[in-house]
Amino acid sequence: MRQQVEILRHDAQGFVMAYIRSAGLRGVRQVVTDLGGDPDDLASRCALPVAALDSDELLVEDLAIALLLETAAAELNCPDLGLRVAGLQDLDMLGPVAVAVKNTRTATQALEMTSKYLFFHSRSIEITVVEDPRGDDDVLGVRFGYRDAGQVIPPQSVDLVLLFLHHSMQSLLGNDYGLLSVELPNPPSVSTRRYEELFSAPVNASTPGAVLRVPSALLHHPVSGGDQTLQQLALRYLDQHVPPDRRGVVDHVRAVLHQSLETGTSSLTDVAGMLAVSPRTLQRELAKEGETFASIRDEVRRETALRLLTSTEIPLYQIASALGLGDATTFSQYARRWWGMTARQIRQAGQVSHAGQATRAQ
Repeated sequence: MRQQVEILRHDAQGFVMAYIRSAGLRGVRQVVTDLGGDPDDLASRCALPVAALDSDELLVEDLAIALLLETAAAELNCPDLGLRVAGLQDLDMLGPVAVAVKNTRTATQALEMTSKYLFFHSRSIEITVVEDPRGDDDVLGVRFGYRDAGQVIPPQSVDLVLLFLHHSMQSLLGNDYGLLSVELPNPPSVSTRRYEELFSAPVNASTPGAVLRVPSALLHHPVSGGDQTLQQLALRYLDQHVPPDRRGVVDHVRAVLHQSLETGTSSLTDVAGMLAVSPRTLQRELAKEGETFASIRDEVRRETALRLLTSTEIPLYQIASALGLGDATTFSQYARRWWGMTARQIRQAGQVSHAGQATRAQ
């Protein structure tokens, strides 16, 4: 374990620092104190401000957090330190990202929003949905990793984030959400039995990535108790805080579509004209960012449709027209693809949800 600390210190010398909200340190003070350590001294030696141990909103170097976890685990002879810290964290530490995620309707939307907006919490890590690393068509992976694919994830960070992710999915989807196995990209820090007790699933070590394997059907699992108004407020806040290094052509196209879609402007030619480029140039630039115009427009249509269905009484044929979908029948076909229900069913479900919330408020 001490060797891991030295490797991490050495690798840090040539690494470009990225930042993470100090919420990622929640629980560290308690765990280190319980083990007889001095958390303030530990933070100082790892180039972290002591105040970061007690605040969620400071921006600190992500590698410094990783170094702190590895150093504490080594010096306090606590190989399961990352797992212990994860036990004191919950989804709410992600701030407005948590608000957006907790108020989605399905697991698909929750994972999409986590992937899209995780930059607010950390600009160096990502959580993505990937094909099953073991090749099962009925299984997918929820993967944790650094945006810099060449950077190795330290073991304590792997343990912490994967268990945090597991607990977050339990809070959204229920304790038995269907976890099939845990894939660790390194040898286990403690016995596999300890992991299996915490995850209630088999653990495979020294795999290509840090992944939670779940059934593909999980994507359609509903998230109960969501409030679309709260979600829209959180999304608006997050969109206003997109960092400059993440603003690209995709973000500009998405912004134009959000502003113009309800006025009937949603074609590639129209949007390219608003951005003062040719349609071919726009397609080429989007491809560089791994996106297509059609996929972005589909995403914006889905977001706009959900807002109009659940927060207005606009007739379905008018929403269909605003989305550029022609008629209510076509709109409902899209709705079935997006949510597995017709547009009318989505509206009725939203009305029931709002009625239930109003009743509870009384």
